[in-house]
Amino acid sequence: MSKKLQGNGRWESSRMMLPEHREQYLSRRHGQHEQAKTELPSKEELELVRDFVLLPMMLTIVEKNSTEIGLTSYSLKSLYIKASQVLMTRIHADLSEVRKKMKVRNIKVFEEERVDSAIHYRFVCRGYEDTFAMMRDVARAEISVRIARYVSEMFKPS
Repeated sequence: MSKKLQGNGRWESSRMMLPEHREQYLSRRHGQHEQAKTELPSKEELELVRDFVLLPMMLTIVEKNSTEIGLTSYSLKSLYIKASQVLMTRIHADLSEVRKKMKVRNIKVFEEERVDSAIHYRFVCRGYEDTFAMMRDVARAEISVRIARYVSEMFKPS
């Protein structure tokens, strides 16, 4: 190529490009470069997303059960209600901790849809965007295991 045509912005790789095409090309190339820079979320970050999804569900379940027990005539309903309040306090504290960690790590979660068999969330972690889906049966099993763990910690001798 002659020296007259080098560096004038019209010729790139021995082809002529219109300015708007060149801008598109460079922006796409820059976007791919940025995409390559974002790294995948770690296992701990994915667990934060899972906890962020499950803990509010756990709060809702415990609160619903507490109000149902409050409407019954069980002789030990005050014990159950107080235990559920302690349980909700611990779950809420864990949820606050998860939210703080997510804010520090720049993780955002958005609910997309709830299908009959699954729940779908979209999350953004340091520029990496992906979806998180969980089957309802898996969520129920995980929630029951976690609630059992909270209850066993509540009644563990100090």
